[in-house]
Amino acid sequence: MKVRFVSSLVFMFWTGAALAAGPAVTPDLIAKGKESYTTNCLLCHGEAGDGNGPAGSAMNPKPRDFVKDKFKKGDKPDAVFKVVSDGLKDTSMTGYAHLPVEERWAVTHYLLTFRAKK
Repeated sequence: MKVRFVSSLVFMFWTGAALAAGPAVTPDLIAKGKESYTTNCLLCHGEAGDGNGPAGSAMNPKPRDFVKDKFKKGDKPDAVFKVVSDGLKDTSMTGYAHLPVEERWAVTHYLLTFRAKK
């Protein structure tokens, strides 16, 4: 019984650490992120990630321009993941914690590709 309990703790620690680091960034993960972005983010942030989506013009503050605006909580993957998951207080950015963890990581890494296009 004691070994089983310790094994459960090790598993919980390991999976928590793996989730904190996120999955490996692969072309498939980026493609999954783009698909989710198109469904969940494009309306506000726009196809180019510039904050000029069809609904974005009606928002105050305007949606983040992922290409050139600073990220309020930082542009490290774990910080972006937290915003994708929890949203941003006092903005129209809602959290997407209802999405599976891997999908939120996929969106996170897809968002960061807009920075690379600078």
